[in-house]
Amino acid sequence: MANSDPEGVDGVRMTWNVWPRTKLEASKCVIPLAASIAPIPPHSDIPTLPYAPLRCRTCSAALNAYSRVDFLAKIWICPFCYQRNQFPPHYAMISETNLPCELYPQYTTVQYTLQTNPDPNNPSNAPQLQPVFVFVLDTCMIEEELVFAKSALKQAIGLLPEQALVGFVSFGTQAHVHELGFTEISKVYVFKGSKEISKEQVLEQLGLPAAGRRSTAGYPKGLQNGFTNTVVNRFLLPPSDCEFTLNSLLDELQTDQWPVQAGHRASRCTGVALSVAAGLLGACLPGTGARIIALVGGPCTEGPGTIVSKDLSEPVRSHKDLFKDAAPYFKKAVKFYDSLAKQLVDQGHVLDLFASALDQVGVAEMKVAIERTGGLVVLAESFGHSVFKDSFKLVFEDGEQSLGLCFNGMLEISCSKEIKVQGIIGPCTSLEKKGPNVSDMVIGEGNTTTWKMCGLDKSTCLTVIFDLSSTDQSNVPETVNPQFYLQFLTSYQDPEGKTLIRVTTVTRQWVDISVSTEELIHGFDQETAAVVMARITSLKMETEEGFDPTRWLDRNLIRFCSKFGNYRESDPSSFSLNPCFSLFPQFIFNLRRSQFVQVFNNSPDETAYFRVLLNKENITNAAVMVQPSLISYSFNSPPQPALLDVASISADHILLLDSYFSIVVFHGMTIAQWRNMGFQNQPEHQAFALLLEAPQVDAQIIIRDRFPVPRLVVCDQHGSQARFLLAKLNPSATYNNATDIASGSDIIFTDDVSLQVFCEHLQRLAVQS
Repeated sequence: MANSDPEGVDGVRMTWNVWPRTKLEASKCVIPLAASIAPIPPHSDIPTLPYAPLRCRTCSAALNAYSRVDFLAKIWICPFCYQRNQFPPHYAMISETNLPCELYPQYTTVQYTLQTNPDPNNPSNAPQLQPVFVFVLDTCMIEEELVFAKSALKQAIGLLPEQALVGFVSFGTQAHVHELGFTEISKVYVFKGSKEISKEQVLEQLGLPAAGRRSTAGYPKGLQNGFTNTVVNRFLLPPSDCEFTLNSLLDELQTDQWPVQAGHRASRCTGVALSVAAGLLGACLPGTGARIIALVGGPCTEGPGTIVSKDLSEPVRSHKDLFKDAAPYFKKAVKFYDSLAKQLVDQGHVLDLFASALDQVGVAEMKVAIERTGGLVVLAESFGHSVFKDSFKLVFEDGEQSLGLCFNGMLEISCSKEIKVQGIIGPCTSLEKKGPNVSDMVIGEGNTTTWKMCGLDKSTCLTVIFDLSSTDQSNVPETVNPQFYLQFLTSYQDPEGKTLIRVTTVTRQWVDISVSTEELIHGFDQETAAVVMARITSLKMETEEGFDPTRWLDRNLIRFCSKFGNYRESDPSSFSLNPCFSLFPQFIFNLRRSQFVQVFNNSPDETAYFRVLLNKENITNAAVMVQPSLISYSFNSPPQPALLDVASISADHILLLDSYFSIVVFHGMTIAQWRNMGFQNQPEHQAFALLLEAPQVDAQIIIRDRFPVPRLVVCDQHGSQARFLLAKLNPSATYNNATDIASGSDIIFTDDVSLQVFCEHLQRLAVQS
């Protein structure tokens, strides 16, 4: 895939770009039929139309470039269900030479803007829905950390858009809701941290009258008639009205004053604080886009969502504890966050988590609520670390660098009648809307053709897994359409509060594998297939008891090579793979060694964090998580890609490793010695100064375009930090075979097999009958 924009205008990439006709033939392909769809990335070639899309009256797919049109009778035929639909009166002018934008063949993706309750006298004065941000701040931290967190919050409040509303909850042993509309003295509502609290109790305790809770009919009417202003203005205010109050409040805010016994953890009620924030938002603003932004500095030890006891002699659960079912709080906490996720999805609100601590804070338990609401998650070691500070700032920044945070998304998928949807892996929730295209097999969020995405941004990406209906229609060639169609319709509220709908319609070809596999082979996307396998493996590790990921991946790879390799039976030396497949075994080799499969090196929080990002990012980014990229810098050649292998290490080279979560600049032994002697400061060694600078400049370019901001590690060969690079390299030279390595290179102390040995085993097993 040398294409600079592999996702293209449509934002769709598929494992197979031509599909077999029957369920049986699809199962022989080993890699499932799947598509990765980025619902709303900005693109200059996508037209925006100021009206609503025309929908088919039978299957409700939108009019698109593949619809057949009878211009005389003013009728269009839906490519999904073949229903004939009459054009409405405002399309009366259409003809072959006067097409509406959505029928142009090049516009397979179109965006529509909808007016919410327009004012007939002044259409430009349409009410805009206000985005809402409720900050939830942990105060059980050391003074220094709290200072960092408070300064990040102040900066964020200054960057919020004018039309936004902001609220504030702080928590420690108890949860405090701050009334921002009461400026004379600071007024706080206190919630006990030790017991679960329902939305109704939150409303009652905050004194929100019934008038403030009038339900809003429809979706998303929200702001203008859903509540009386006085109710909202007590707790949620525009930043310009409460910036001074909030800043003074943050200045006075101290670390949690409750005494902590020696040998005990602080008592922290994260679960109650998040429940209270969700209740407050649900009371005031149903149907509007809102985010709960939680800054958490340690594990929950009090009330619902507890992950560990207060006794310090009891460590926070590890993967081993989860595996042995020896984590007493885990299942109960997950159940609590599951119910919180349901409440937030019903309200259309998002949970974002910024966790900064040296120990775990419970990301593994909260993952369900973050992922189902489409929230952001950032894991850092401290609130003073650039990973947190720069990522947090990006959330609120405007312009080119902004994340483009959108709200209240809904995704509908239409497909040709032979295709069924098994489910989606990624940040969304199934709305359980059944239909003829819903498969009985469920993967991820399934049993539906419609999903809710409370929060989405321009990099959000979902993986849809498809199935074929089991009836075999391929024996009637005249009646079968050679093409199949998929349509992704996403409606959402943009940062300005406008309601938009984006419709992407794609077509691909059916192919009869029993006749020839040539087209199928050329339609294989190796990167997408590797990422889809990584996502399915991660999901199975979380949901299936006793699942062995390495064996499952190995078995599938052997089957795959057996099916598509060229070889003489029982002769491994004759084995070869078509170039369209040649990188795939290498991807799987790196996936087996990655943090998604080898979990015992990481905490459950880190694993949950990695998986949330793997499931949410586009294919290009996710492929880097699975198989990092390596660039080599030297005097005698321009920067060039290097093999992800220990043999790439050389004393007079600098390496730049991008593994998505961290960027490593690694100096060879000689380079490090010259740098320590200060040669780069001497005018005659200008070239050396430029060589040292080049990877740093490239690293900053990568960091600038990424969220969460990756950790930058600058290290030298044989230094302690060099492990960040060595852990990702193929161990072609280990302490067992260190005789034949080049001077200035390195060895890895491991018993892992190298890529070469892995491929030899693979060939031997693939050619067996």
